[in-house]
Amino acid sequence: MSESMYSEIGGREAIEAVVEDFYDKVLADERLAGYFEDHDMESLYAHQVQFISAVAGGPVQYSGADMREAHDHMDIDQSDFDAVAEYLESALVENGVGDQNVDAIMAEVAALEEPVLGRG
Repeated sequence: MSESMYSEIGGREAIEAVVEDFYDKVLADERLAGYFEDHDMESLYAHQVQFISAVAGGPVQYSGADMREAHDHMDIDQSDFDAVAEYLESALVENGVGDQNVDAIMAEVAALEEPVLGRG
């Protein structure tokens, strides 16, 4: 992906707004909130900003843990993965990210399904 997607989205400030809205949605969902208990939310927030920035072609390298390693102990099921993905897509759309860019970002998220669910 190109730097232009990162620019089209609005750069770091816009991605931070997306991530803030995303976590507001996720943490308000009783099915998902438990996954985040005892986690450093500031660190998770920063990693999510870094991840989306990198996916969007921004001047950032994602330095978080391997996706399988990071989620292996969480026993995430398909419906929870799908709900998180829906919240991210919703946050992107609500923050004015264009359809083509939403699709590109969500394709990257879909590619993480197998490792996050411990199947890949």
